[in-house]
Amino acid sequence: MNTMTSAPTPDRFETVACYLCGARESTPLTEAEDDLTGKPGRFQFVTCKGCGLAFQNPRLKAEHIGSYYDDEYIAHRKKSDWGPLTPLYNWAMGKHDRDKLKLVERYLPLGSATRLLDIGCGAGTFLALARARRGAAVTGVDFKDLGGLPWMRDIEFRHGRLADQDFGSRRFDLVTMWHFLEHDYEPLATLARVRGLLAEEGRMVVEVPRLDSLSFRLYRERWPGLQAPQHTALYSRDRLLAMVDKAGFELLDYLPYGAFPPYFYLFTGLAFKLLKGRGLNLSRAIYPYFLGQALLAPLLLLQRHLNLAMHTVVCRVPR
Repeated sequence: MNTMTSAPTPDRFETVACYLCGARESTPLTEAEDDLTGKPGRFQFVTCKGCGLAFQNPRLKAEHIGSYYDDEYIAHRKKSDWGPLTPLYNWAMGKHDRDKLKLVERYLPLGSATRLLDIGCGAGTFLALARARRGAAVTGVDFKDLGGLPWMRDIEFRHGRLADQDFGSRRFDLVTMWHFLEHDYEPLATLARVRGLLAEEGRMVVEVPRLDSLSFRLYRERWPGLQAPQHTALYSRDRLLAMVDKAGFELLDYLPYGAFPPYFYLFTGLAFKLLKGRGLNLSRAIYPYFLGQALLAPLLLLQRHLNLAMHTVVCRVPR
């Protein structure tokens, strides 16, 4: 629920250089609102003149962004009662985690010896699944403290930023970032830190919204991938590849899709267009959401070929 009554004041913003090349000159791309919750404010995205990366500028200072990650934020999903559709909702959210597991195991089979770190782990359900089904040793990091959720008891949860965590000599076989990098205030620094945390044969999996996608062309300033002001950078295919390359990774695979359901972007983008910044009531939207998903099921089977909304990179540290 939107509890904010006024837009953030100019003193809460800061101008930033390009996250990829450091250039200061840019051209306007679009302006966006917090379409999901309806919190007030307009936020500007620009395109770097130096390298073409799209990012939010000016952006909210880090100390002011927390209020946009309240209990209604979708990745933290504390709500459990969705009425008659609760079983369907739970199945859908479970499928999202099962699809993550299926994706990563194409590149690294998980087992009891696997050490897994999920950055921006949110409610931690993917980690809980990896531990329950594969026995993996799982660790999660998130600046929102959701460690009290019942399934988090078997997860090593670190509350705060990755940069503030001391993992000592620990090395991970798998590091995942499911829709985290687009939120990061220092993406290159985060990727560099991950590079030092991976084991010799370790893998990194990064999934983000895709700027050069069909859903962005359809919805533009109401594209759910903007998710202002939480999203700080927007990654096209070439800019995502340039980012991981500059951080010193070797690309193993690029996927024009991800584990996240692209239908969510198709549905919410249309809703945002109609609502024009008034916020989406998820409790009411759940019924048309699942109805539309059933109607579009044949189209969604082709997501790997249609470039609908997401993309993913799988990387390792060069040998």
